[in-house]
Amino acid sequence: MHLFSRRDPVLISACLCGIPCRYDGESRPVEKYVHMLRDGKCFPFCPERLGGLTTPREPALIIGNDGYAVLDGKAEVLLRDGSSDVTSFFLKGASLSVSLAKAIKPENIYLKEGSPSCGLRRGLSMPGVAAAALIRAGFRVEPVD
Repeated sequence: MHLFSRRDPVLISACLCGIPCRYDGESRPVEKYVHMLRDGKCFPFCPERLGGLTTPREPALIIGNDGYAVLDGKAEVLLRDGSSDVTSFFLKGASLSVSLAKAIKPENIYLKEGSPSCGLRRGLSMPGVAAAALIRAGFRVEPVD
């Protein structure tokens, strides 16, 4: 049994649905997506949590370009204070996000801008790690500010 309408399954960054999964233990709820979650019309996900990171956690930054470079082994993801390399967590989260998207087959994926995982800026080609993986896998990804 499929949980969503075949007409419009949607994947959304969990923080946009009001789920406190961001590095700082907060969320960035967008009313539209909160209502979609309440109505069972979307599937929230957090690539960083899928990858095994906890909430709260230290913020992370991509060092050496963008999510594509991380996927290609040409960049890494470090905690902002430089204390730890968390690239493996971001790669695992990206891989599991693609697997989830392949299972759900969403028409749209909405990701939070400004994240080293979900980040995707309108008009710029510097996505976060999960965003890059989803785009490479052929999914339609839209940024949400």
